[in-house]
Amino acid sequence: MSVSTATGTNTSEIQISVNGRVRRLVLDPRTSLLDALREHLHLTGTKKGCDHGQCGACTVLINDRRINSCLTLAVMHEGDDIVTIEGLGSPGALHPMQAAFVERDGFQCGYCTPGQICSAVGMLAEVKAGWPSHATADVASVRIVLTDAEIRERMSGNICRCAAYPNIIAAILDVVEGRHR
Repeated sequence: MSVSTATGTNTSEIQISVNGRVRRLVLDPRTSLLDALREHLHLTGTKKGCDHGQCGACTVLINDRRINSCLTLAVMHEGDDIVTIEGLGSPGALHPMQAAFVERDGFQCGYCTPGQICSAVGMLAEVKAGWPSHATADVASVRIVLTDAEIRERMSGNICRCAAYPNIIAAILDVVEGRHR
């Protein structure tokens, strides 16, 4: 529903599901999902890096697919299931990818880590679904082998300025190989 305020600004009332909880928001329809999460819902785990879709710090999962939340509008996601880093696990019950990142030191400054983890979770779902990447050796194969090159290609939309890439890859491989459940 669109509403015009006394100042002439249009707002939209939306309901979105974030981390399993339905939330009602009244927003300017131009509000990015990233800003809705951080500024309106106070879920600050999702980071604003470049605000142009180039760094991946704002990656969240929408209907189990990874997306840069700075590039989409909040009003576009009514009825979608949105999961942020806060919704993947909790301090007492980490998601396997979170636990692997901690064990493998898959972060240094930590700024990109929430986006890296959400992207890695989404990437593994893509692999499970059989979606090839540009680095996939046999795009017709139903089974994708996650080599270092395959992981690097699939995670290339997430930048780590500290260059923790070897540890990020090791953490992802730990989850793939079942060392974290």
